[in-house]
Amino acid sequence: MTTSPAIIILSDAALPMARRIARATGGQVHGLDRRITQTIDVTFTDVGSHLASLFQNGRAIVALMASGAVIRLLAPHLGDKMSEPPVIAVAEDGSCVVPLLGGHHGGNDLARKIADIVGGIAAITTAGDLKFGIALDQPPEGWALANPENAKRVMADLVAGKSARLEGEAAWLSESGLPLSADGDVVLAVSNKIVSQPAHGLLYHPKNLVLGIGCERGAGGDEALALALENLALAGLSPASVGLVASIDVKADETAVHHVAKHLGCPARFFDAATLEAETPRLKNPSDIVFAEVGCHGVAEGAALAAVGASGELIAEKHKSRRATCAIGQVPQPFTSATLPGRVRGKLMVVGIGPGSDGWRSPEVSAMVSASTDLVGYSLYLDLLGPLAKGKARHDFDLGKEEARVRHAMELAGEGRSVALVCSGDAGIYAMATLVFELLDKAEGVDGLTAEARRIEIAVSPGISALQAAAARAGAPLGHDFCTISLSDLLTPWEDIKRRVTAAGEGDFVIAFYNPVSKKRRTQLAWARDKLLEHRPASTPVILATNLGREGELIRIVPLGSLDVDDVDMLTVVVVGSSNSSTVTTGDGRTWVYTPRGYARKEGSAMTHVGTQISGDAA
Repeated sequence: MTTSPAIIILSDAALPMARRIARATGGQVHGLDRRITQTIDVTFTDVGSHLASLFQNGRAIVALMASGAVIRLLAPHLGDKMSEPPVIAVAEDGSCVVPLLGGHHGGNDLARKIADIVGGIAAITTAGDLKFGIALDQPPEGWALANPENAKRVMADLVAGKSARLEGEAAWLSESGLPLSADGDVVLAVSNKIVSQPAHGLLYHPKNLVLGIGCERGAGGDEALALALENLALAGLSPASVGLVASIDVKADETAVHHVAKHLGCPARFFDAATLEAETPRLKNPSDIVFAEVGCHGVAEGAALAAVGASGELIAEKHKSRRATCAIGQVPQPFTSATLPGRVRGKLMVVGIGPGSDGWRSPEVSAMVSASTDLVGYSLYLDLLGPLAKGKARHDFDLGKEEARVRHAMELAGEGRSVALVCSGDAGIYAMATLVFELLDKAEGVDGLTAEARRIEIAVSPGISALQAAAARAGAPLGHDFCTISLSDLLTPWEDIKRRVTAAGEGDFVIAFYNPVSKKRRTQLAWARDKLLEHRPASTPVILATNLGREGELIRIVPLGSLDVDDVDMLTVVVVGSSNSSTVTTGDGRTWVYTPRGYARKEGSAMTHVGTQISGDAA
């Protein structure tokens, strides 16, 4: 579930209030595009579909709208109460804040927070919250409820006048407004051990255990997980109480470590060898062999002890499988996001923001940028992010500094940061994603990456390429086979480019030319034009698309025989049709380019026979 709420507004009038809420909650302002004249984080065209998409993706929603409108729009999408995100309606003047859904999943707390921000009243209607100031089915961070199916009955009994008996220690329960007594009818049990659930009550597991994991390079995740679960069972400890998986930093990219953490639903953190070596006096099984290998006398036990610190203890010494080791530590208080020790594995998110406009940027890319701590990119691309870049550390680079840009992004991630490497168009098409993997593939040494940078997590998210944007603006020129060719000879020998243009011309491909000209390079496009005229008519339509998706966008369609290099600049994509590409003019006088695939000529085509199977992307 995404923690950053989407603040929904339908007019400029609600924007000041929305911005106050967004600043305090770390949220984003989403607005109805036809009614919003100012710059905001995200725009949408249809309120119902946008709310539904956010809700189905688990995004918290704060709507500066009438409660009834929000209810009617989301009603068709209601399902599992236990998985729904918070949905809150806020009066435009802030006088009332109503948690409509997800009250026990953060909605009530978020409503109270917003009410404090705007000076309004949080209209909490949940019985337990009202009477006791606590939601038993939503324990605080660092706690897990073993039997949530019993929560409704337990809370109903307490509201009806029964008392509760607390078995174990939990300040959030003992210091609440619950009616507690030594002989209470309802049992609230607290334990990190494998115990039976109370017949009439609830069982809470504090996340105060850490699994120290060591493994050989490439060890299987299932083997490490089986060892961890076996070690927990031998110690009589509940897997639900594991709040952290820890290891040495050289294992930060090991699948086995992350597999265990993912299965147990907890984070993974890493420590350097020196930190683990400092725990040697507390190790139960120090090993000279391990020291010779990684520079400390114990990984599993050392990581567990480093994670629990001086106030914690090792409660299950190292157990071994064929290729992995596991030890268990315990801390006095449950782990929370604010108290997690060690370093997170750094993450590099290589994102394509499309031509730059909000409407052409994918939700996944926006989410990745929002989740990042640092932004790296060409200054223009970072500027195009607008409000999405607010609060992020910017690392601006000039054009021509591509390798330095990528290397810097990877080294930042190697420090444990979440870094968005921002590209225009699609990150994998003539952009920085390729260079990321090329640098990873380089040999170690002075010209290579540091060990930390080679262990980072990498994610690549697509964007609308200039090729796609130009095609969409001009019609459907890519309806049949096509290719892309960069005419820049900075990185590719001109002879190789000539060979590719010749082959594409002979193959009758639609061709998108990237980097068609520069200030110093004016002859390549003219050569390509003349070569293609040997294989297709002079009347072949050519699309010149400039500043796609940005201010000053210009789309021109010219015949191949009349293509003038002086009409093209560095911000223009040139799409040359095949011999079959055609133009058609609609009633409004607009001329469109399309490349037929042959559907209209196909005997018994899907155009006249509903249900005919169509192969390829058109299906």
